[in-house]
Amino acid sequence: MNTVRSIQDEILKLKKEKDICILAHAYQSQDIWEVADFVGDSYGLSLQAAKAAQKNVLLCGVRFMAETVKILSPHKNVFLSHPQAGCPMAQQISASQLTELKKQYPGYTVAAYINTTAELKTVCDVCVTSSSAVKIIRSLDSQNILFVPDCNLGAWIAGQVPDKNIRLISGGCPAHAGISPQRAEQMKKRYPDAKLLVHPECLPEVSAQADYTGSTTEIMDYAKNSPDTAFIIGTENSIVEHLQFACPEKQFYALSEDCVCSNMKLTTLMDVWHCVHGTGGEQITLADSVMAQARRCIDTMLTLGS
Repeated sequence: MNTVRSIQDEILKLKKEKDICILAHAYQSQDIWEVADFVGDSYGLSLQAAKAAQKNVLLCGVRFMAETVKILSPHKNVFLSHPQAGCPMAQQISASQLTELKKQYPGYTVAAYINTTAELKTVCDVCVTSSSAVKIIRSLDSQNILFVPDCNLGAWIAGQVPDKNIRLISGGCPAHAGISPQRAEQMKKRYPDAKLLVHPECLPEVSAQADYTGSTTEIMDYAKNSPDTAFIIGTENSIVEHLQFACPEKQFYALSEDCVCSNMKLTTLMDVWHCVHGTGGEQITLADSVMAQARRCIDTMLTLGS
């Protein structure tokens, strides 16, 4: 009978034989983390893919992440572990819709969250991540910014960079936006000694109650390095488990049991097994013109965010 360990061992063996680099987003399960070459957020994984020596890259995450990897590593074979793993936020605005929206805001610099499709990135001026957004927006020459699609992240950025005129549209992450301010109040009362750490994709009224607001990677680093020993985690619930593994001497509580990314959860260890066997996954293909145009706003992000 196969076990998790035996499946993992076979994946580890085959990825070496077939020259495959496995990238796992932080929201993936622990058993997938354990076979990955790199674990991190979408931006960090893309950079690791570009640096990796392997000619084949297997992305355990969602489609826009695999597209970003392909854009930054066009010469590599990039595969998405589960073909149906998408991101609801990335589908909230299309390139054609943004093109029409830009007509309403002439002269505005268009900044897009990296959680967007390759097509959308072709009509944007710069991309941002949750960890680099404030630095990048502050560095832009333009005073007028049209930020898409996450209005909660955009509102948080606007609070950090009040001298910029930032216009927002209605959009965001359903999982993070579903956490209510009342829930944050309840959890802080239940665990008064715990620090509340939240992702800026949460509602502004939730972020306002946080002891720390940051990207997934920043939240994990904060919890690991803090002298505090109890934390309420306001991001995707898999991070609670990963922090429990990393810091067994500390206590971690999910801000909301409902903050689950169902698209991330589509990928299983057996999906990874099928991919390294060549019987699963999907190879990512993008038109050269799309990659070239989308690369421009990503390169601007890399320049301003470094």
